[in-house]
Amino acid sequence: MNPFDVIKQRMQVHGSTHKTIWQCATTVYRAEGMRAFYVSYPTTLCMTIPFTATQFIAYESTSKIMNPSKKYDPLTHCVAGALAGAVAAAVTTPLDVIKTVLQTRGLAKDDEVRTARGLFNAAAIIKKQYGWSGFFRGMRPRIIATMPSTAICWSSYEMAKAYFKRHYGDSAA
Repeated sequence: MNPFDVIKQRMQVHGSTHKTIWQCATTVYRAEGMRAFYVSYPTTLCMTIPFTATQFIAYESTSKIMNPSKKYDPLTHCVAGALAGAVAAAVTTPLDVIKTVLQTRGLAKDDEVRTARGLFNAAAIIKKQYGWSGFFRGMRPRIIATMPSTAICWSSYEMAKAYFKRHYGDSAA
């Protein structure tokens, strides 16, 4: 889904003149070629794997503390899911910042950013221009945006698990 993420980022950027997905996609393709849609893909993978692993670990740890009996408890699952998402989002924000720089590089006024070649090159540019704090720009909004979806995801998972346990026994879940 990386090309659609690139299009989303380009359309969300301040001052974007793109009115439709198609218009944005064709403009990016004509100006930067197919590579523009995939330059951030390795970074996306490097971000998604630790995000998911961190989220699982944080969810299991938080649920165990909040609900040692492991009984179905919607409030616990919702809160633990939201907290797990917050931790995962915070931990992976530096990679998300790098991904966003790569996905929006074609719009940059800075030549160095416009020609960023990949994860390590973009990271070096961020460090040079903003210092270490540059890797955490947008962390709070990212955490806030992530928490509801992870709360819903984990709550839904636990509800389905409880349903199957109740109807098909422990071996089903």
